[in-house]
Amino acid sequence: MAIRIRPNPPQIPSSLIDAVREVDLPTIGHFLEIGFAEPGIRWQVGPQRLVGRAVTVRVVAPDSALVHRATESLEEGDVLVVDTGGDRRHAPVGSVVGTAVAARKAAGIVVDGPCTDLDALETLGISVYARGTSALTTKMHALPSGGINVPVVVGGVAVLPGYLVIGDRNGLLLADPADVEAVIADARLADAREPGKLERLRDGEPLTQVSVAGERLRAVLGES
Repeated sequence: MAIRIRPNPPQIPSSLIDAVREVDLPTIGHFLEIGFAEPGIRWQVGPQRLVGRAVTVRVVAPDSALVHRATESLEEGDVLVVDTGGDRRHAPVGSVVGTAVAARKAAGIVVDGPCTDLDALETLGISVYARGTSALTTKMHALPSGGINVPVVVGGVAVLPGYLVIGDRNGLLLADPADVEAVIADARLADAREPGKLERLRDGEPLTQVSVAGERLRAVLGES
């Protein structure tokens, strides 16, 4: 076994970051199928909207030594994405890791496991997404396995370093920036049209007249 530590991936274009900030995450979910994490990973503390470049870390067993090292790779606006190797009991992220992440001016943390020290994390101004909380923490074993900026799996999603991380109260997306860029214009247009649709519904129009469902169902059912 060996530890792999790789350099940071290229930055995501600021134009895409800015465009994503203007779109509701569930709207992107209308147009994109891949990259959405299992619902068990939820927002815990901090700003509810998270957008940034993934810096990944994969650990084995309840060992957080590489998580500590990975915080040193973070740049402003990054998101530390932690693959715990399937461990859902030990928290590798708490006040110490959170403070180190905040000191790097990173945007937040995503961990496929629990976090701890919620009271302290709430004061740091970073977003934390995790599978709940735990008072049982990882230890500093420094086992000779795992890596930084390596492929990981988080919430059932295969994540590469440099992926775009988008989170809000509804869920979490970890995707290739090119995949998001391919649908962002349609998502922005859909967001712009939504207020008009809601107004029509409040005025009493049937949902099947407001949405495309009516037209598509009529075609399937052979109705005129």
